[in-house]
Amino acid sequence: MNEFIVEGTKIGPNSRPFIIAEMSGNHNQSLERALEIVEAAAKSGAHALKIQTYTADTMTLNIDNSEFRIEDKESLWKGNTLYKLYQQAYTPWEWHKPIFDRARELGMIPFSTPFDETAVDFLEELEVPLYKIASFENNDIPLIKKVASTGKPMIISTGMATVAELDETVRAAREAGCKNLVLLKCTSTYPATPDNTNILTIPHMRELFDVQVGLSDHTMGVGVSVGSVALGATVIEKHFTLRRADGGVDSAFSLEPEEMKSLVIETERAWQALGKVTYGPTEKEKPSLKYRRSIYASKDIKEGEAFSSDNIKIVRPGLGMEPKYYDKVIGSKASRDIKAGTALSWEQLL
Repeated sequence: MNEFIVEGTKIGPNSRPFIIAEMSGNHNQSLERALEIVEAAAKSGAHALKIQTYTADTMTLNIDNSEFRIEDKESLWKGNTLYKLYQQAYTPWEWHKPIFDRARELGMIPFSTPFDETAVDFLEELEVPLYKIASFENNDIPLIKKVASTGKPMIISTGMATVAELDETVRAAREAGCKNLVLLKCTSTYPATPDNTNILTIPHMRELFDVQVGLSDHTMGVGVSVGSVALGATVIEKHFTLRRADGGVDSAFSLEPEEMKSLVIETERAWQALGKVTYGPTEKEKPSLKYRRSIYASKDIKEGEAFSSDNIKIVRPGLGMEPKYYDKVIGSKASRDIKAGTALSWEQLL
């Protein structure tokens, strides 16, 4: 499982989670708004800004029948043909450079999801540092091979793919030259629900394919993403917009700036908390040991007097004998006079 560096940023389990703000079509066909989204993503602390590179013609056919129409009653895009949806959602290719330039100026890594080979050639001209493959294209082996042949790191969403399909995809990527690969656990519903996200797949996928694994998260809020980091996710991708109320093809399941800021902070906290398997007091905890419980004289005790529940107690602090010896102390006799508030020790017992 390779860690790797992209434009000075390390991606891997020994570094904070790599947070990707996905603009998708939330620019609502306004370059000015697109650049505002870039600026808001940077201000929120996202490490990367991702767009999508396609046209309606590279995605589908301009045909209006039941096969090319979205008819799922629960879909955000019900009633659209695929062609019309992609006409609304696509990012004009002439916008890519100004978007990427602004992202780099603000310290983010810009990249994209290509949907066909012409998009890969175009993105190579823009010198993108890595690529993303969408869930619906993870079975497009020619596209996988084309992207892998660039030698750039690849991030592949795994939505809907079976283990056998993922095995074919991973093999194709590696054989075509991809050395740095990240798989993203993904549920391809929009929005997704936590109970349909199954993030326990993350450590299993990591072991199965010996790759870094992250999460492409379509749920609302940040809880699922934070939980995925606890399971070893190194990359988190979230759709991002300025305001959900502004509308847009993906706005309903996109984070707003304050939520993205929370995502960056809370996923890093989850990563910091992972640490290592450890028991006993940490260095930071050692000063607190003295506040554990131990056995103390609760009353003045005369030499030769028997210890009893009436004159000794298990209390804080922890400077006396450990509580596990309480039953041994009871019935023993004092070897000397002991004042109330004295921590008991073996030397005080006959």
